[in-house]
Amino acid sequence: MKNLLYILFATLVIGCTARENHTADFIMHNAKIYTVNQNFEVAEAMAIKDGKILEIGMDDSILKHYKSSVIQDLQGKTILPGLIDAHAHFFGYGSALQNANLRDTKSWNEILERLESFAKTHREGWLLGRGWDQNDWSDKEYPTKDALDKLFPDRPVYLTRIDGHAAIVNQKALNMAGFDENSKLSGGDFIKKDNKLTGVLIDNAKDKMATYIPSAIDSQVRQILLDAQKECLTLGLTTVQDAGLDYELVQDIQKLQQSGEVKMRLNVMLSDNQKNIDWLIKTGKIKQDRLYVNGFKFYGDGALGSRGACLLEDYSDKPHQRGFLLSDVSHFREMAKLMDKYDFQMNTHAIGDSANRVILNVYAEVLKGRNDKRWRIEHAQVINKNDFERFGKYSIIPSVQPTHATSDMYWAGERLGNERMKYAYAYKDLLKQNSWLPLGTDFPIEEVNPILTFYAAVVRKDIKAFPKNGFQTENALTREEALRGMTIWAAKAGFMENESGSLERGKNADFVVLNQDLMSVDEDDILKTKVLQTWIAGEKLFDKASKK
Repeated sequence: MKNLLYILFATLVIGCTARENHTADFIMHNAKIYTVNQNFEVAEAMAIKDGKILEIGMDDSILKHYKSSVIQDLQGKTILPGLIDAHAHFFGYGSALQNANLRDTKSWNEILERLESFAKTHREGWLLGRGWDQNDWSDKEYPTKDALDKLFPDRPVYLTRIDGHAAIVNQKALNMAGFDENSKLSGGDFIKKDNKLTGVLIDNAKDKMATYIPSAIDSQVRQILLDAQKECLTLGLTTVQDAGLDYELVQDIQKLQQSGEVKMRLNVMLSDNQKNIDWLIKTGKIKQDRLYVNGFKFYGDGALGSRGACLLEDYSDKPHQRGFLLSDVSHFREMAKLMDKYDFQMNTHAIGDSANRVILNVYAEVLKGRNDKRWRIEHAQVINKNDFERFGKYSIIPSVQPTHATSDMYWAGERLGNERMKYAYAYKDLLKQNSWLPLGTDFPIEEVNPILTFYAAVVRKDIKAFPKNGFQTENALTREEALRGMTIWAAKAGFMENESGSLERGKNADFVVLNQDLMSVDEDDILKTKVLQTWIAGEKLFDKASKK
């Protein structure tokens, strides 16, 4: 017994002595550090070495036990764990930066004006744009291609709706794809007027058309990724989960990470196609320092704004129309069995209450009960009141995007009616099912800025503070829940919680410095929060003061 006590005492002394003399690469102190650990503790200082956190705690303890030639006084500023977007389109956003920006347009004519201006500086190839939303126009009907045909008779045009589930193209593009009034496609739709194609394509019809657009060449891929990274870093994002890429792009990302050009951490869901499935089965899961590939993104249905979301009952503003599934139920069943066999993560887009029920059913058949596979339903926007408990029963993770609620609130009630709206964008109800909830943006469908995610989750208002009393505030999250959803819960949704998502000893030194305390400022001041610095693995990759 004496020998055991001696060994324990000696170990303690050696440990303390080692810590006394520990040298860090740098120390940050006099800060308000939200660790987002299990107890949501607040620290003042942290010592960092080799990209990891050596220790985190109070000023007197860290400065006493650790030495460094670089000690930074934060002068009371706030530090958060590096922000994580649990569902976005990183490559898609970078690509969109190369195209015409059609966001916030108030009419079809405004789109045409922007497109003409864009075409003057982008003279060759397909004319691409993204971001239009007919719900923002006084005339909320879909546009037609007539004006596009007159302006661009010899150049194919492809303009994606803001939700990514619809596009309008011109006759040149239709001709290239061989689409006409008799064209049909399962899981897609060709919108017609007077039995003639309007140029508006929904879901699988849009995706089929996109296959005729030339893929980006290597130099373009590099620039797309670097452009996306630059914007994300300025906004405090250190990790992004990209919802749907082909394996060739994963290989491009690997090369650029190895060369040190792409420094962000990326968790990639592969797109649902056979070549990607074959590749990951052969390669196996990828878990590198800054790249994780563990599963697949599937599409249950379309979007509510384009009436492609699959509902149990008719759209309230469109009798006899309920949307549709993008694949037969048998496909989802087959894929669920395959994901289970190879222990891949299954992540399925589902917006409408019918699509959510179908995917919940499919998951339940395989999962049987509680588990730690972390299969996800992306968006989980409209849930039948009888289906909520199934998320908890089968450990199914709803992955939600709070700004969808504040973007859709102006017109979603028209689509769904009062009764269904009670169970739409129900983040608090969804949080209760598993006691954790990952948050994302779905950018470029929404803005990249994660502060908007926080604001929408907590306040349930748009950036103009509308509506006055908030939108369905019974489903607002607390500030702690919102921050967890953007850090540790987002990390957990991608199996990264042991490395990232909180500021704790041994974890990655990924963090952001803010100009104010996001957790305590007045509600009206939340959107004034700015990122001053962004760090990944102990390297400062953005500094507002130096514009780096």
